[in-house]
Amino acid sequence: MSREEPVPRPAAPVSGLAYMISSRYRFAAAIALFAAPVFGQTPLTRTSRIGQEVSVPHHLADDDEFKLSLSALLQHGELLFKANWTEQEGGGRPQTKGNGKPLSDPSQPLTGERGFNRLSAPDANSCYGCHSQPYGIAGGSGEFVANVFVLGQRFDFLTFDQSDKLPTRGSVDEDKRVVTMQDAANMRSSPGMLGAGYIEMLARQMTEDLQAIRDSMRMGETRKLVAKGVSFGSLTHRPDGTWDVGALEGLTRVSIAAPTPLDRPSLIVRPWHQASNVVSLREFSNIAFNQHHGIQSTERFGVDTDPDGDGFTNELTRADVTAVSLFQAALAVPGRVIPRDPEIEKAVLNGEKVFTRIGCASCHIPALPLERKGWIYSEPNPFNPPLTLRLGTTRTLEMDLNDVKLPSPRLAPDPANPAIVWVPAYTDLRLHDISDPSKHEEPLDQNQNPWTDKFFDGNRRFLTKRLWGRANQPPYFHHGLFTTLRQAVLSHYGEAIQTRTAFANASAYDQDSLIEFLKTLQVLPPGTAARIVDEKYRAREWPPASL
Repeated sequence: MSREEPVPRPAAPVSGLAYMISSRYRFAAAIALFAAPVFGQTPLTRTSRIGQEVSVPHHLADDDEFKLSLSALLQHGELLFKANWTEQEGGGRPQTKGNGKPLSDPSQPLTGERGFNRLSAPDANSCYGCHSQPYGIAGGSGEFVANVFVLGQRFDFLTFDQSDKLPTRGSVDEDKRVVTMQDAANMRSSPGMLGAGYIEMLARQMTEDLQAIRDSMRMGETRKLVAKGVSFGSLTHRPDGTWDVGALEGLTRVSIAAPTPLDRPSLIVRPWHQASNVVSLREFSNIAFNQHHGIQSTERFGVDTDPDGDGFTNELTRADVTAVSLFQAALAVPGRVIPRDPEIEKAVLNGEKVFTRIGCASCHIPALPLERKGWIYSEPNPFNPPLTLRLGTTRTLEMDLNDVKLPSPRLAPDPANPAIVWVPAYTDLRLHDISDPSKHEEPLDQNQNPWTDKFFDGNRRFLTKRLWGRANQPPYFHHGLFTTLRQAVLSHYGEAIQTRTAFANASAYDQDSLIEFLKTLQVLPPGTAARIVDEKYRAREWPPASL
């Protein structure tokens, strides 16, 4: 939907469970939809389908997301996630950068040998190419070879040719400084997206809680901001009506900054990108498809437009983006693999205690509660920014993340309190400075505007890593430079220096036990029903009654 279109009246939410029940009528309708001509995909100079080479022969038209079953939507989302995009369906972006802006030098389009660039992108043929480990799971993480270079996409095509003096064309930045491979972009590992729906819903509820505190404040009042037991510092509403945000903690700049001192800070918890830059899976998808593949969505770039000059329009429809967002939200949650070896069992139990005792659990909180039926995932996210589908611009689509028909394993309500689902992600969804004081961990600050000095001051703050699933999704840390969990633990500085010191000073057995505990936090093979299993992936009790 383009930004100029009138906003339709919101319709009643649609139950995802209702769509799980596919009648013969719905099945026939789905077949008819997928047999229809490609929506907006035929290049301007081509009319025949014979001889075409495309990964996605049929796209959804807007509103198809409300006609298909949830199962069909998830299948289409997986198709889009795994698609190896070609130039015959809009792959590539000859005249635009990965940030959506026109090339600095349109006389040198990104075609031919300039069509791909690992540093400035397009850098991948598919989402699956970088998100597929372990077990080849679509939505998993990527090893070092699949690292991404965040903010490299603001260049046309990085060449490091020092004779090129045009800013952000290929070798000099916004200030005409020559860049190197070390400072042109921030190198990041490709994270796993398992359990993503639960993570996004946690962030939404935490945002709601923070905003509720803000909205209840009187002028002259200072309040602590706490959501799900996680502190985000304090906020002051001054007597003159302005807001003092100086004591806020753990939130990114865009969630704190406001147009004027009289405007309230948004306090939005942003769970995506390791620097807490993105609100939702949907926003993440809109950005990533353009940056990495040159595939442009209508809700970000407009309906029937061709801003990248490749001859294609409507490369991803609103319904397509809904499908791929739902697919990611429905991914199985990680679990634990604990061998039935008494020595290892004792070490794991001890490691859990060490984890808490030395302070790891103060940031890597073992589990956070989803309340108020927060397991009902919905599209669109109510906190989506501009250029991403907003609440009220179309009908709301819902999906029960606890539905056993979705990929297993799944979470379930607490037997002692069915109004809560505990999400054992080992995070607090806060930004923390954990960086080595002797250096900037990243050369650029993703949460500052380019062309400003602060953008080049570097970044030291990262979202607390979600530890569920980490053990079998190496390499580790935000940059993917560490091959062992021990290296990652010993590389915590800044706010985590006391915990690092406590680990370094612990006995050899306590250190080894902590590592043994972390090794249990794994992504499970597809189809595994239980979330806690033994080395043969059979369900097991934990902790065992015998210990």
